[in-house]
Formats: sequence, C-alpha cells, structure tokens
Amino acid sequence: MSPEEVIRKMWSTNAFMNVLKIEIQEVHCGGATLVMPIDFDIHTNHWLGVHGGAMAALCDCVNGITCASVGKIAQTLNMNINYIGNVKGFGDLLVKSEIIHSGMSTINISSKLTDDQGNVICDCSTVMFVREQLREVPEKW
Repeated sequence: MSPEEVIRKMWSTNAFMNVLKIEIQEVHCGGATLVMPIDFDIHTNHWLGVHGGAMAALCDCVNGITCASVGKIAQTLNMNINYIGNVKGFGDLLVKSEIIHSGMSTINISSKLTDDQGNVICDCSTVMFVREQLREVPEKW
C-alpha cells in the first residue's frame, strides 16, 4: 500500500471530517489538498456565509494529514488564521498545505484556503507538536 493509500485509509474513519464532509483530494510527501463541499445546513453561520470555525476545522484537518505525509503523528500547538475573504453557503472550499519546517519535535505548516473559483479566503500558519512516528509512512517518499 502506498503512503497516500495508508493515509486515506486511516482518515476515512475520522468522524469529525466525515461530519463536516471533508474529503482528501491529494496527499504528497510534505503536503496535502482537502476539499469541503459546502453544505448549507452544516457549514453556514447566521449571516448565510461559511462559518469561520468550519474553515478553521478544514485547515486543522489538513495539518494532521500533512504531518502524516512525512511519517509523523502530531497535534496542533498553535494555529493562526487570517480571514481574507468571505464565502456564501454554496460551492467548495479547498485547502492546500506545505511544510515550512520539519523538526524532531515541531512541524511548521503553511496552508491556503480558497473557494472553487481560486479566490483566497484565508491563510493559516500552524505549529504542530510531534508526538510519535507513523511507522506505515516513510519520512520521504
């Protein structure tokens, strides 16, 4: 089984991602792309836009998968999100990530969230704490 297949299988049972309808679009060593088809009944706020918490959750999900892509199990230490645009309650949101620094105890990740037209909605910088190795995925592949 390829590293991407291992990661897809592991995250296929992630209850939080399943509730939010977040899907893995692509995983590569050091990054990933996730998509969240906007469900008006789940993702919108009182003003009929996508809730900032749903966008933050999408960014946080890509972080864990990005760490797994280099064979690390990690948890969020700090996540900073800059909301740049707004999205109404339809279409898709995509988030793409890349590792900026991968150390023994921390991983720094940069991610960008866009709508399905390619407009930047928010950017995110995250520091993840490495808890242990993910033996099924090599550090480089």
